[in-house]
Formats: sequence, C-alpha cells, structure tokens
Amino acid sequence: MKVRVSLPSATQRVGMLFGFWLVLAMFGPLLAPYAPGQIIDTQVFAPISHQHWLGTDYLGRDLGSRLLYAVRYTVLICTLSTAFSCGCGILLGVATTATPAWVEQVAGRLMDGILSIPSLLCALLVIAAFGDSLMALVLTMGVIYTPGAYRTSRALALRIARMDYITVAMARGEGRLFIIWREILPNMRGPLLADVGLRFIYAVLLLSNLSFLGLGVQPPLVDLGSLVRENVLGLVYGAVAVVLPTIVIAVLTVGINLVLDATAGRRS
Repeated sequence: MKVRVSLPSATQRVGMLFGFWLVLAMFGPLLAPYAPGQIIDTQVFAPISHQHWLGTDYLGRDLGSRLLYAVRYTVLICTLSTAFSCGCGILLGVATTATPAWVEQVAGRLMDGILSIPSLLCALLVIAAFGDSLMALVLTMGVIYTPGAYRTSRALALRIARMDYITVAMARGEGRLFIIWREILPNMRGPLLADVGLRFIYAVLLLSNLSFLGLGVQPPLVDLGSLVRENVLGLVYGAVAVVLPTIVIAVLTVGINLVLDATAGRRS
C-alpha cells in the first residue's frame, strides 16, 4: 500500500517562512536571558560559552539577547513598511485601470518621480528632514517602494482586464468594483505574492544599510544593521558579534528569495 505524502504548496512554503520570522520577532525576546542593554561581562567580544551562548559584544553585553531583539525590530519594521507600500501600490495600481486617463497619468508621473530618486538617497533625505523614529522609518520605506508595487499591479491588472472572462462579466452588467474584487484581484494573487516578498527583501537591505550608516534604528533599540555597525571593530578579533548578524541578514533575505524563486519556477 502506497502512502502519499502531500508536500506544502509554493504559497504555503512562503507563508510558513514568513510565519517563522514573524513568530521569532514577536516571541523571540521572551527567550532572551538578559535585557538588550545590560552589560553582564567585563570581557568584550567574549567567545561562545555556556553563560553567553553567542558571546558578548563590544561593551560586554549578551549577543544572543541583543540578536533576538534585533530580529524583532528588523522583521516588524520591514513587514509594516512592506504592507504599507504593497497595500497602497496595489490599491492605486488596480484602481487606475477603472479611472479616467488623466488620473492614471498624474499617478504615473508621481510614481515615476519617486522612482527616479535612488532609494538610499531618498531615505537619507527624508530621515534627515523628519527624524529617524520608528514611524518615520516605516513610512519612508513604505513610500519608497510604493511605485514598484504600483507599476507591477497596474501591469498585471491591465493584462487581466483584456481576458475573455472580464468581457463576459462586463456583458453580464457587473459593476467595476465587482469585476476588480472578484475577477481581477484573485487572478493577480500569485505574481503579487512574489512581488510582496521582493519588497520585503528590499526593505530589509535598505533598513540594514540605514542602520549601518547610523540613521536607522537608534539606541537603546537595536536591529541587525546596527548590530553590525557597532561591532565592526570585532573583525580584528574574528568576533561572533560582527559575523553572526550578517549571517542572519543573509539567511533572512536569501531564504525568502529562494522560496520565491521556487514558487515562480513551479508556476512556470
């Protein structure tokens, strides 16, 4: 008798990976043995031991505790900014398919203007002008990546709007909102899922760059990029405190990218 084992679908794998990082961000700090700012050892860049299972940083703070808090702020900030950018971009991109031409032209020129500014430079300008609070980071990163989500969703919506089943729905007398909600959006789900994952990866890299430059998450809070910046002197000693956060950034971004590639490959 053959036993069939059903493997998770591509969409489920993406959801499981995102879910893992979200659960770690929400509940990981509860496992931290020390407060993130607590100096608990006089030895800086201490090696891995039974007392400090990931060693200590440049001030003698427990790296494992700080890493758990860093994952929390990195994942939550990037998740919120991705939700903002993709929500606004998808809503605007789909809505402009059913609006007068001048509305689409105004929205398109506005998005092209934002896209013309390099993302890191745009973030530096906005943060320098309005501050580097967590809300400012979320909104800045969300605005930066909204045009990409807009262009992707609009291109998908225009392609789907030419399909025969859309013509049939219009012939039945269905309204625009019904067609968008019941016919267009469900058929955009797969490509949009891949686009959301890419926006999340871009957000992680941008936040890490900003924090490494000292303009991201500010002390006493910590994220993965600021962990690398403050422990960069540990490279001389080969300390875990500077190597491990970079590995976590790589695992977070590359892992999601690989799952998205597998998802796209299965669809094709």
